[in-house]
Amino acid sequence: MPVSPEPPGPARDPVQPADAQARALAQGLLHAARHAALAVTDPETGTPGISRIAFGLDPQGLPLTLISRLAAHHAALSAHPVAAVMVGDPGDKGDPLTHPRLMIRVQAELLLRDHADHAALRAHWLVSHPKAQLYVDFPDFSFVRLRPLSALLNGGFGRAHRLAPDDLA
Repeated sequence: MPVSPEPPGPARDPVQPADAQARALAQGLLHAARHAALAVTDPETGTPGISRIAFGLDPQGLPLTLISRLAAHHAALSAHPVAAVMVGDPGDKGDPLTHPRLMIRVQAELLLRDHADHAALRAHWLVSHPKAQLYVDFPDFSFVRLRPLSALLNGGFGRAHRLAPDDLA
């Protein structure tokens, strides 16, 4: 009588907890990023959408963007402030999937122009985004703080890590 194979055991989670190397890589990706992909939920259809956004960090190191009220992703964040951001660019050589990238689940906080932090954020933003001088003062533009909820770092094949908001600071 043939012997049936052993049932498979529980699958091993390929995503590891954060370690010092993962934290350093994630923080490096955040500090280097000047643009990102922003995933939002369309308020009319409930389906996902994605936009390229200007990206930076506020003086406390929290992700930040500057967007126009005319942009579809502004309406999406107003209706559904939970979103995701991805930073990290493929290098000039090799398979793009071998280059590190960081996906962050965020809670968007729209900061109206009369917000107490606006002037400081404006000055800070222009240091790393000098071309924004052309439109930063248009009345439809405002800052959006993207407060991390959790993150997933893909450092290349076989190097995935879960990170908490504190790991990104």
